[in-house]
Amino acid sequence: MMQHYKYGGMLNLSQLFGQLLSKKISSNRVDLIIPMPMHPLRLKERGFNQALEIAKILTKNHIEKLDYTSVHRQKFTPPQASLPLKERVKNIKGVFKINVGQNIKNKRIAIVDDVMTTGASLNELAKTLKQAGATHVECWVVSRTLPKS
Repeated sequence: MMQHYKYGGMLNLSQLFGQLLSKKISSNRVDLIIPMPMHPLRLKERGFNQALEIAKILTKNHIEKLDYTSVHRQKFTPPQASLPLKERVKNIKGVFKINVGQNIKNKRIAIVDDVMTTGASLNELAKTLKQAGATHVECWVVSRTLPKS
């Protein structure tokens, strides 16, 4: 289902994924919900940011918490899924940047993403947010790719 959602343009699945995830989390424990940013070129390729669409469902009753403008992806990199596990940390290093004028100092933040494989992207974004002054960062993901054994 996630493959169809992400690469097949089945945007209607964001409703299902958002509802399922909302049953496991409470948006009351964070100040901001930040979807995993996409580089503008990748967004143009795909046509939508799947993490943002899921985050919209999560913040339906708390829309003031949705923040998709404070941070951006400043480097266009190969998709993480196309890389060997060992290359993913190097590929994502320094990719995220807090936008000028955005204040996330002393905020409790949840990052929303569709899939976590190694956690490299989530860790890099969390590190960027904490360096900018966030006091707490947690990651909310719809699915997890299990390591190959």
